[in-house]
Amino acid sequence: MLLSLLRQVHNQLIMLFANTLIISYQIVISCLAEKLLVVTVATKETDGFRRFMRSAKHFNYTVEVLGAGEEWKGGDYMSAPGGGQKVRLLKAALEQMKTEDLIILFIDSYDVVFASGPKELLKKFQQAKHKVVFSSESLIWPDRHLEDKHPYVKEGNRFLGSGGFIGYLPNIKKMVADWTGEDNTSDQLFFTRTYIDSDKRKSINITLDTKCRLFQNLHGALDEVVLKFEEGRVRARNVLYDTLPVIIHGNGPTKLQINYLGNYIPNTWTFETGCTVYIIESKPTPFVTVFFERLLTLKYPKNRLNLFIYNQVNKCYRMKRITSTHSCAKYILLKFNLMVFDIGVDMCRNNEDCDYLFSLDIEVVIKNEDILKILIEYNLPIVAPMITRIGRLWSNFWGALSADGYYARSEDYVDIVQERRVGVWNVPYVSNVYLVKASLLRSELQEFDLFTSKILDPDMAFCHNVRRKGIFMYVTNQHTFGRILSTENYQTTHLHNDLWQIFENPVDWQERYIHENYTLIMKNKLIETPCPDVYWFPLFSDVACNHIVEEMENFGEWSGGANTDKRIQGGYENVPTIDIHMNQINYEKEWQKFLVEYVAPITEKMYPGYYTKCSTPLNFVVKYKPDEQPLLVPHHDASTFTINIALNRKDVDYQGGGCRFLRYNCSIQAPRKGWALMHPGRLTHYHEGLPTTAGVRYIAVSFVDP
Repeated sequence: MLLSLLRQVHNQLIMLFANTLIISYQIVISCLAEKLLVVTVATKETDGFRRFMRSAKHFNYTVEVLGAGEEWKGGDYMSAPGGGQKVRLLKAALEQMKTEDLIILFIDSYDVVFASGPKELLKKFQQAKHKVVFSSESLIWPDRHLEDKHPYVKEGNRFLGSGGFIGYLPNIKKMVADWTGEDNTSDQLFFTRTYIDSDKRKSINITLDTKCRLFQNLHGALDEVVLKFEEGRVRARNVLYDTLPVIIHGNGPTKLQINYLGNYIPNTWTFETGCTVYIIESKPTPFVTVFFERLLTLKYPKNRLNLFIYNQVNKCYRMKRITSTHSCAKYILLKFNLMVFDIGVDMCRNNEDCDYLFSLDIEVVIKNEDILKILIEYNLPIVAPMITRIGRLWSNFWGALSADGYYARSEDYVDIVQERRVGVWNVPYVSNVYLVKASLLRSELQEFDLFTSKILDPDMAFCHNVRRKGIFMYVTNQHTFGRILSTENYQTTHLHNDLWQIFENPVDWQERYIHENYTLIMKNKLIETPCPDVYWFPLFSDVACNHIVEEMENFGEWSGGANTDKRIQGGYENVPTIDIHMNQINYEKEWQKFLVEYVAPITEKMYPGYYTKCSTPLNFVVKYKPDEQPLLVPHHDASTFTINIALNRKDVDYQGGGCRFLRYNCSIQAPRKGWALMHPGRLTHYHEGLPTTAGVRYIAVSFVDP
């Protein structure tokens, strides 16, 4: 009994001690927040600067602006080194500051927004356990020759970014004390040289925010950043390191991306005037990123469009590639709630400046940039653009109703879908995409629950209520508007699920993943012959290359490059590589389909009289690294012909590399990303992989017709 009592007392003391530590830590952070000063340079007020100040005010940062009204002489350092004027102004300002425990956050302003407040920033700064913390980047700038002098990091970005750093006043004073440069010299180069000098780095106590916990630079990292929607607040999330950066910086050529993110961060937005676009995602859907990119191509004033987006899928889609110079998205709701259909309509109904409601399901592929203009000009109460699934009679309207109110095929339905009859048709049901006059919602359709029914799906309930009021619905096939995706077999078990859509949605797959010049190969003679019987032609888009590499790295089970290989018949590989086979990620069928559709036609043109069904037992992605497998010894391929596709860029992602054909003493040393080399595999084309000297090189290889 006594022992049990002692244990209870012991546990209570531990809890009390832990709570005391937490409270003490919170007090320390609160005290530090009072000693935090944000310093920035802005020689004139721009929209970007005002956006920065709004976000700073939102989180109660104290900001000191340097250089106001001064002529900018720091150069255009987006395209060339510059920015020294910032360091001069900072150095002068620091000389006037005497508080030793003052913490300085020095940050750009024209292309920066705050995503969180001082307490989170200071907590993460304290956890870094250094006196000065710089933002980090995955790309080195402006002197690539300094790459090898940067300290290696266990994980994260290795290179310094000068656009943001935080530290104690004495340490930052010491860091800028040596500045003697001109206003147009490079601040990035100055801070980089300070960082790579081990003595200075240690004496000043500098480190990098390698995993973007404090600072997120967007240049070179756009694919890493997605929006994270919280209740009443939006954050940017780095999915590579699973961090929530406090400061978002649109450095370099990412100004449009920071403009887009600034529409959401740090808080949600309100409606303005215009037409409400009502978007629904009710199930996992392919090519979602492309869907939002197409919205920006609509020929309609973007400041007159407000988006209401409903997503009931238990996985937030990425919208990181949507870019716009003005607010296009005004409201996003991410909840599972069938009433959301009615909520979206009600928002337009109650907004006196809303003229039309444009309802759009996310599986709709809009190909006509004038769709809104065309539909509005019909001046009809409810009008839908006809869309169909490729190769099928499925469409977004019904021609007739059955006795119990469900689908029935009208006698003219097939003629309308196949455009043998062209016009504007009064129909009993429309779905997926349609335009509604807002005045109709305020008069005949005033009920809130237009989409609500105990027995009908929301779209059917809406059409039922519209018909009940005697209101006509129309569909037009006078223009080509687009198509609708097939979503029945869409799987979400991969990193880039759209790669698997070559069977279900081949047109969209081609637009996304095949090189934009592929269809011009024969017409414009884009096939090159760098070596005898070696053909070089554009095949994959940049997105395809990126997605394949990322899919393989996400799978991660790279072979060891040994001769013994249980994955192949016989278990022995004569010329092994470090690779992952397509069948390991369940992509063998899709890859073979790709070869038949896009490689076989080229083969039959370039090797006359040879026809192939692209049978291949071996398709794989190879990774070359200097410290693992930098090259491949001379060898023949076990194929009639071989396809070799470059998946990344020389001098950007890696150094060295290429392919040399020994018989002809002919080398291709600068493979173009997304371009394919096609060459005979046996007898004549004995070849080798040239050494990769830096970075990582990826290629996709197929041994066709063994």
